[in-house]
Amino acid sequence: MKLLKPSVVVIGLTFAVLAGAVTAHAQGQAVDRPAFINIDLQKGDDPGQVSVVMQIFLLLTVLSLAPAILIMLTSFTRITIVLSLLRQALGSHQLPPNQIIIGLSLFLTFFVMAPVWQKANQQALQPYLERRISSSEAFRAAMEPVRKFMIGQTREKDLALMIEVAKLKRPPNIDAVPNHILIPAFVISELKTAFQIGFLLYLPFLIIDMVVASVLLSMGMMMLPPVMVSLPFKLMIFVLADGWYLIVGSLVKGFTA
Repeated sequence: MKLLKPSVVVIGLTFAVLAGAVTAHAQGQAVDRPAFINIDLQKGDDPGQVSVVMQIFLLLTVLSLAPAILIMLTSFTRITIVLSLLRQALGSHQLPPNQIIIGLSLFLTFFVMAPVWQKANQQALQPYLERRISSSEAFRAAMEPVRKFMIGQTREKDLALMIEVAKLKRPPNIDAVPNHILIPAFVISELKTAFQIGFLLYLPFLIIDMVVASVLLSMGMMMLPPVMVSLPFKLMIFVLADGWYLIVGSLVKGFTA
């Protein structure tokens, strides 16, 4: 049997002594342990703790629904659809990229909705933070400017459709229309308006495509795609007409008018 080297034996004895010393010290003195978060589901006596838990739950719910709120209750739907249809009408399927389209739509949405959000902040959020009104009163106060914005952009035909589908009695006035009726009617109206604007944007570019295709066909150049030839002409006319200025101005004025 082969003997171990003296250095290996010394190192092993040293680790054994250190381990014994650490164990003895741990047995003679309590070791501090890190604190853990304790989730107690028992009934609480303090109403303040219950309200804090409910506020956290509501905050997480609002954060999860924030994208839907941004899309459904603002001008984002119309703006992003119009800009997407404009890109397709130009024939440049990747320019501007999706990030530019979404980013521009978001900033235009913030610009259009800034007065509405300021009113909601003054009427609902600040009084609620100062504990002058309850949460239900804050919600109703915050919805007033948002409802006013949606009512101004909603067609009566779409609103009547949703009331008929829901089998509700005709409300005495527009303020009596519930939110679950007003919101889908607003979204339908925004979709219709966006497609109408997109159709008007398509017409001039469609005429350019038809003219270029006719010229290429008359010249016998049937193998050359008309889109490749018409794209520079469409970009030139769009830039000369200052298209971004006209489209963005029309979109913003359509909401503020």
